Amino acid sequence: MNNNSYIKSLDGVRFWAVSLVLADHWSGDKLGFPAGYLGVCLFFVLSGFLITGILMDAKKKDENLGRAHGFSLKQFYIRRTLRIFPLYYITLAVLFLLNIPPVREKFWWLVTYMTNNYMAIYQTWMGSVDHLWSLAVEEQFYIFFPFLVLFLPLGKIRNVLVFFIPLAIGLRLYLFLHQASWISSYVLMPTCLDAFGLGGLLAYWRKTGNDKMLSLFKSNIYLAISLLIYIFVVLLYRNQGTNHNFYDMVVLRFAEALFSVFLIGRLLFIDRAASKDTFFKYFSENNVAVYIGKISYGVYLLHNFVFNEYHSGANHPTRKLLEHLGAVWPGFGTGNLVILKIILLYVITIAIASLSWYAIERPVNRLKDKFGY
Repeated sequence: MNNNSYIKSLDGVRFWAVSLVLADHWSGDKLGFPAGYLGVCLFFVLSGFLITGILMDAKKKDENLGRAHGFSLKQFYIRRTLRIFPLYYITLAVLFLLNIPPVREKFWWLVTYMTNNYMAIYQTWMGSVDHLWSLAVEEQFYIFFPFLVLFLPLGKIRNVLVFFIPLAIGLRLYLFLHQASWISSYVLMPTCLDAFGLGGLLAYWRKTGNDKMLSLFKSNIYLAISLLIYIFVVLLYRNQGTNHNFYDMVVLRFAEALFSVFLIGRLLFIDRAASKDTFFKYFSENNVAVYIGKISYGVYLLHNFVFNEYHSGANHPTRKLLEHLGAVWPGFGTGNLVILKIILLYVITIAIASLSWYAIERPVNRLKDKFGY
């Protein structure tokens, strides 16, 4: 595999992940399958893969140079801060000044990346800032995981990543058996660790050159099997007749993560000398997918403020625009024409996220060059 730090096809993965979330949210959860769940899980697996690989490279460099791992730990947190915090806190500041509910009321939960814990404790969502729970999960994972990779022996890292999988499934099972709210099993950081663990294992096998495990990703066979497993679990979940049950609370995230890791692993094996007309090339490396994948953090962070079906009020400019289009074009945004609403909202979101990328994110990201490993 190509071991360059930038892997073009993974921007395509970000595009598909964020697109699943946005389409699910803006369709009113009417796509027929939990697309938003899959999109978020795909992000978690990708994060596990990328962060594990970055930290393992830093660990190896520390050892080669004979320096303490504290240097790489510091660099990691500085680089993460530069990538994640500026747009997040600028967005919160704007929402606070505009008094967008519930930002002022839940401000300290938001600024400390604890929204997922708020949701689990109070068994409720948080309106227009619902989606920030997944960013909280990622930040909480970053708090402890770098210490494990940098300071544990190499073999122990693999054991920890493997342990994440039964730990997360076991915690979700415990919550299900004790009749906890499904929200808790969905949003708590420890219940997401199987996704991070599977992504991390892929990076571990790649960095240690484990050809036996990597061979699983060389063909489409295991990717197809993992997709069938995911579809089977979704069908079981949907056929229970209840909104939330054993299959979506306990099993679904693992099935999503399994499919996600085989998808990412398969993309890593693309023959980069092959024709650009191949399916996987087009799927993951077309210019649109790569660009939107590059700005996907802004797209995800901002999309719920561009429009939220349940929390954008009557005076929200996007709702007014949709109502106007509905008056001019009866049926716009509903039924079979819901795809038109999704496309329009996506275009608006991409425009705003592009502004944030060029005005805020890209200039700040360039500062990361001063804090290399």
